[in-house]
Amino acid sequence: MCLLTFVLSVSIGCSGNRDLVILDDLDKEITTITFFGYKYEPENVTVIEEILSEFMAENPDIRISYESIKGNGYHDALRKRMASGKGNDVFLANHDVLLELEQQGKVADLSGLSAIGNYTAQMRSQMEEGKIYWVPTTVSVFGLYCNLDLLKEHGREVPGNLGEWEAVCDYFVGEGITPIIANNDTSLKTLAIGRGFYSIYQENRQAEVFRQLNSGEMELSSYLRSGFSLGEAFIHKGYIDGEKALGTEKTSEDLQEFIKGESPFMLTGAWAAGRVKAMEPDFEFEVAPLPALEDGTLLVINPDTKLCVNAHSPHLEAAMKFVEYFTKEENIQKFADQQSSFSPLQGGNPSSVKEVRPLISDYAGGRTVIGTDTLLRLPIWNLTAEASEKLLAGEPLDMVMERLDQQAEEDRLR
Repeated sequence: MCLLTFVLSVSIGCSGNRDLVILDDLDKEITTITFFGYKYEPENVTVIEEILSEFMAENPDIRISYESIKGNGYHDALRKRMASGKGNDVFLANHDVLLELEQQGKVADLSGLSAIGNYTAQMRSQMEEGKIYWVPTTVSVFGLYCNLDLLKEHGREVPGNLGEWEAVCDYFVGEGITPIIANNDTSLKTLAIGRGFYSIYQENRQAEVFRQLNSGEMELSSYLRSGFSLGEAFIHKGYIDGEKALGTEKTSEDLQEFIKGESPFMLTGAWAAGRVKAMEPDFEFEVAPLPALEDGTLLVINPDTKLCVNAHSPHLEAAMKFVEYFTKEENIQKFADQQSSFSPLQGGNPSSVKEVRPLISDYAGGRTVIGTDTLLRLPIWNLTAEASEKLLAGEPLDMVMERLDQQAEEDRLR
């Protein structure tokens, strides 16, 4: 676990010493607010620091301390801080944790932010009607990383549908190569969510279906079985090494494996494309839409890096002022671009990272599934992560789906 903290009067992070900021008026009363997030990579911290520095230059009476914890331990730490009454003023949270914090009355209403009207209709549909407890600063995308040089060397192309993908994978298995690098979290679950829910988004039935899933009228497995069945088949056919994937951390160890250049594909978040590029692999790559359908491709997307304000913050006004500043169009664009993600605002430009440009067509064409839809009041991200781990560990699909439904029912009863 990496704990990173910097206060922008004296900034110290995992990447080393930063600049000293001199305060001109020491007699002025200073309000210090704290910002807790899971963005810890040096490039991400640099962008956050830029936004914080610019905000403080405009608001010399407010100082901001940013702190980050690496990996899955972040949301556990966030829960503990909020439960203890010592939560940060501003923080990032995901869909599952927000379900808990909203019910506990621990997140402030952000509906008064001027930026709300600037979000796309799709993003606004994800915010609660009436009260708004979070605002996204990016739209993250999950895709298929493709080693273009390796594919070309073997006379293969980037697959455009499921049949083509399986044919390419069969070829590489025949060559003694495991074609798909997977991690123990997002790889299988995004494949399952995308394939399982795609048709309901295309038919605009998600509100109806999620109402049935929320009430228990329908079981999660009735929609996700097809996607997890595909994942199980990929493991059995040798497209994915389940045992290896079970010990592979997302957007870290999987990236290290991919840049070796030995496998044609990797399943993970497109936001890591800039990081992969910075690792200077000796091959060209791109992130393509998921070829998970018989007739084409899709994208799994998430309203992401969700900014929230602690409802019990002693510095509520200053925290709101900072979130108002962070969500200005130029800051959202800068932040999203750095993370190889899409802007959640109307008229926002896609990331300038060329490796993710193949994603634009499906995104613009609406061939998308929201991985953590607000209308689904179940902790879908955690439920599907555990199901993925069980499949990778070799548990039969029927047992995994039965447990998935049991856990969903337990969450409904809480």
